Amino acid sequence: MKTPTLDARLEAVLDLIRAGVHADIGSDHAHLPIRLVREGRVTRGVVVELNPGPLALARRNVARARLEDRLEVREGDGFAPLAPGEVDSASLTGMGAGTMAGILRRAGERLPPALVVQPNDSPRPLRVWAREHGYHLTHERLIPGYWPYPVLRLERRNGPDPAYAGLPPDAALRYGPHLLREGPALLRGQVRADLTRLAPLAAPGRTAQTELEAARAAWAVLEP
Repeated sequence: MKTPTLDARLEAVLDLIRAGVHADIGSDHAHLPIRLVREGRVTRGVVVELNPGPLALARRNVARARLEDRLEVREGDGFAPLAPGEVDSASLTGMGAGTMAGILRRAGERLPPALVVQPNDSPRPLRVWAREHGYHLTHERLIPGYWPYPVLRLERRNGPDPAYAGLPPDAALRYGPHLLREGPALLRGQVRADLTRLAPLAAPGRTAQTELEAARAAWAVLEP
């Protein structure tokens, strides 16, 4: 089997992973863990998939890659097929952030010390979850595509996350503390679009008002 080609968002996920044993949760075709092993980014991997079709595809691709001795494909929901402490890191990609946060909440003691997540919508629920469960946001990126795809690396650490220090809390949770400090063009465009979209919808007591205030605070950081 040729080395799988990944799209830009999964290439960004790949770039943030280095571990002894890594689990890819909801792996689908298993292309990401195959690349991780072939490039020496992980020593061994666990491929977790719940749905029968993608599960069969993952098993077939791992067999074609001749990596059955280093990649184990398991059927199951979220982190349930893993034992506590079995893996050093895990990835979740291509799902809604709310779905991912639910998977992480149910994982309990099976959670590894490092996570790389790529939601298909606003990552705010994941940033909130991380702050509430002792994970620091160490890296984040926005990848252009059908829409801007956020990619976050979370690591279990003690104390408050220093990434948020000195930033407006709502703006940092919505748009990302590292991204606000770096100010990439993709984020600037996203904030400008939110300002335009939310302004006519905002009124006291409405969600749009809270979101508009977060966008204005973000823009104040981006354009001091």
